[in-house]
Amino acid sequence: MRRPVLLRAAIVLGLLALIAACGGSKKENVEPPAELTEFSPTVDVSEVWSRSIGDGERLLSLRQHPVVSGGRVYAADVERGEVVALDAANGSELWSVETELRLSGGPGVGEGTLAVGSLKGDVIALNPDTGSERWRAKVSSEVISTPAIANGVVVVRSNDGRVFGYAATDGERRWVYDRGVPSLTLRGNGSPMAADGVVYLGYDNGQVVALRIEDGVQLWEQTVAVGEGRTELDRMVDIDGEMIVDSGELFAASFNGQVLGIALDGGRPLWNREVSSYAGLALGGEKILLSDRDGTVWALDRSTGSALWKQEALAHRWLSTPAIHGNYAVFGDLEGYLHWISLENGELAARQRLDKEPIRATPQVEGDMLYAVSIEGQLGAFRIN
Repeated sequence: MRRPVLLRAAIVLGLLALIAACGGSKKENVEPPAELTEFSPTVDVSEVWSRSIGDGERLLSLRQHPVVSGGRVYAADVERGEVVALDAANGSELWSVETELRLSGGPGVGEGTLAVGSLKGDVIALNPDTGSERWRAKVSSEVISTPAIANGVVVVRSNDGRVFGYAATDGERRWVYDRGVPSLTLRGNGSPMAADGVVYLGYDNGQVVALRIEDGVQLWEQTVAVGEGRTELDRMVDIDGEMIVDSGELFAASFNGQVLGIALDGGRPLWNREVSSYAGLALGGEKILLSDRDGTVWALDRSTGSALWKQEALAHRWLSTPAIHGNYAVFGDLEGYLHWISLENGELAARQRLDKEPIRATPQVEGDMLYAVSIEGQLGAFRIN
């Protein structure tokens, strides 16, 4: 099992207290978030519906987001142990299932299977149409990332560095990939990403690994960042946020490190950019969108990594990984606001408030709708008019 870890972006960002034996940070040392300023919206965004989906993750720092597929929103709740399916158009409940587990990683869906993990290492697979249970399995540690489902395999990452492949049909374990983790890391795991028979994982040691999804054999690994500094804190180079896999290329960001472009064929580096981020990346056209650890939003050229623009109005607001909604990048923040930023020039375009509590999970987009959830379990759907 892992030694005590930090809450998401904890002491390094000066934003959250450390958990358990790791000690704590003092309130007076926390960098205050930038005050929101008035601006003239350039796009009309409306809330279509919102509802509670349970108690939420609260201070567990799981970044537990819903998943949207086939006109449905699937979400899981930690305390209630409930998985729920909602109509994506109006938020009405289609079905719900009590699992009696503390569900933690957020659900993954694909190939007619819905899978979710728990804080005690349980994995449960459900029928996404009805919620009926298909199988259960057990991994070696808590699951705080979303399973990936592709090529008939459910890929589950546990918090101790191991990755498991299960048959989607019956839960038979097909393979295990074991990789150690540093003694001190940020709280969080990047979710496995599957494409073309390969699953990609970002690790807390700053490396990206490619595994063959059929049998878990490692195809290549590439270092995104190397930990440097006098303390373990300085040497943390976690890759915890979402990576981008698209058109033969992968892009990943590390904490205390950089953004790296990687060729999927062999893992060859394409370019690097010195931007440190605890969150993930999103691809909007030919632009890579991210926020750095100070809350500055960047747009990087996909081909070269050069900066196209940056937006500093949301500094120290604990921004989520962005989602691409039309011609805008959307970030959640620590006060429950969603911010739409123009992909063209980086200007603030719209703002909506979902809740008074933070939005840490990555917003999800399907069609013209964006879905976001707060740490208190308030889920909302928004549309650009």
